[in-house]
Amino acid sequence: MMPPRKAHIGFVSTRFAGTDGVSLETAKWVRVFTSMGYECFFFAGESEWPPDRTLLVPEAHFKHPEIQALNVDLFDDYRRSADTSRRVNAIKDHLKAHLYEFARRFDLDLLVAENALSLPMNVPLGLALTEFIAETGIPTIGHHHDFWWERHRYTVSAAHDYLRAAFPPTLPSVRHVVINSFAGRQLALRTGTGFVIIPNVMDFDMPPPPVDDYARTLRASLGLEEGEYFLLQPTRIVPRKRIERAVELARRLELPCALVISHASGDEGDAYAVYLREYAQLLGVRLIFAADRVAFRRGRTPDGRPVYSLADVYQQADLVTYPSAIEGFGNAFLETIYYRRPIVINTYEIFKTDIQPKGFKVIGFDEFVDDACVKQARAVLLNPSLAEEMVEHNFQVARRHYSFETLESYLLSLLYECLGARAE
Repeated sequence: MMPPRKAHIGFVSTRFAGTDGVSLETAKWVRVFTSMGYECFFFAGESEWPPDRTLLVPEAHFKHPEIQALNVDLFDDYRRSADTSRRVNAIKDHLKAHLYEFARRFDLDLLVAENALSLPMNVPLGLALTEFIAETGIPTIGHHHDFWWERHRYTVSAAHDYLRAAFPPTLPSVRHVVINSFAGRQLALRTGTGFVIIPNVMDFDMPPPPVDDYARTLRASLGLEEGEYFLLQPTRIVPRKRIERAVELARRLELPCALVISHASGDEGDAYAVYLREYAQLLGVRLIFAADRVAFRRGRTPDGRPVYSLADVYQQADLVTYPSAIEGFGNAFLETIYYRRPIVINTYEIFKTDIQPKGFKVIGFDEFVDDACVKQARAVLLNPSLAEEMVEHNFQVARRHYSFETLESYLLSLLYECLGARAE
């Protein structure tokens, strides 16, 4: 008799592509699940995963024109039109039909909803997922990176009935995973549901390869000058990242330097990018927007210029700036530690409560860039041995607490809770 097959796991989100935190963290879960013998499949509006393991549905993407039009009416007033309600239900039914097809095509045993049941960037998708789970009882892990109540743009809403129903749903077959303790407490307070904390991770048992000739072309290709310090801001250009603090730091260092922003504006518009450009000009800071030259993997732009990986960018940086006011966990923090770079960080709440107690050494400030922060950052730039001591200590701390081995132990326990004996 053939032994029972390992479970088939279906990942669902608006997109699985690019360098956003959800896509990157999903890839880590997939690597660990695959190493454990499970097969993974993908449902999204955009995906970089193999086509034979993916079901693409354009309306699942948060950038689909109909979804963007719905969001204007859902999150710009306290009342929505009857037409918006009809369109939400129509797209929800369309997506739910494709979720049934997804489950049938790949013979799924378990769903993992990646932010699709916590952040209402695509309300019909969250509703479709909730109804599908309620109708099938399929075991589901809600992997919640961000919640709607953490985002200012969802404060004014004509969608509170939808938010209560699906963001997140409280269904018996759904297990909720959060990435920090504060999110878990808020989830329990608002919904009464239980949760598991699984922090973001990196493969600290497999250090990055050394810099090669391709990566060495990065500085000149991006326009950095000889002898200029490379400050890296490895985040999207959104206001809560408080990138203006990094601009101020660059000015106050009084060293030749350029601040490179590796990501684009994303889903929150370009007004903040315009502000940063003007602010940097006022302070006399060289600001380089490099989103078109940085991707998860190397490649070429349409006009033939080299595109560099995140690894290339981190390994060429002299100092990483991470002045965010709010972070769910801090993917860029872990990436900085993994690539052994010193970091200047605003000690945001989750860092203080969940990360800093582990013993990391950082150049920290609280709310504003003070003289002590500037002095320490300058010292690290001018003294490579000081930087080396800091980054090596941080790597070893992270290896103990945020490795793939740690993630595997969390996921194995979660699978047994969801699937019982079928998890074997």
